[in-house]
Amino acid sequence: MKKIHRDNVEPFVTKDKAETRELNHSKKMSLAEATVKMGQTTELHYHARSEEIYYFLEGNGLMEIEGEKEEVSREHAIAIPPKKMHRITNLGNIPLRFLCFCSPPYSDEDTVLVGK
Repeated sequence: MKKIHRDNVEPFVTKDKAETRELNHSKKMSLAEATVKMGQTTELHYHARSEEIYYFLEGNGLMEIEGEKEEVSREHAIAIPPKKMHRITNLGNIPLRFLCFCSPPYSDEDTVLVGK
C-alpha cells in the first residue's frame, strides 16, 4: 500500500497553466489536485485520449466545455469526455482548487492546446 500526503507532493504547472500536484498515478488512471489562481483562466485545450472528472474543493469558477459554460463551486463535479475542448476561469477571491481524475492517466503528450 502506498500512502501519499498532498503536502509532500511538489506542484508543477501543466500545459494549460494550472498548478497541479499529482497525488496518485496508476496504469489506468491518475488523481491530481489542481489550483487556478484568482482571475486566471486556463488555456483552452483537449485531451486526445483521456477523459476527466473534476471535483471542486473550494472557490468559484466558470467551466467551459465545447462553448457551453457552467458556474461551479465546492462539491460540484464535472465530467469531460476525450477530445472536448475545455478551460476554467477562477471567478472568486480565493484560489479555485479541485481534484482531477483522469483515465487513462494524465500526460502532457495527451494535452493539445487550441489555437497555439
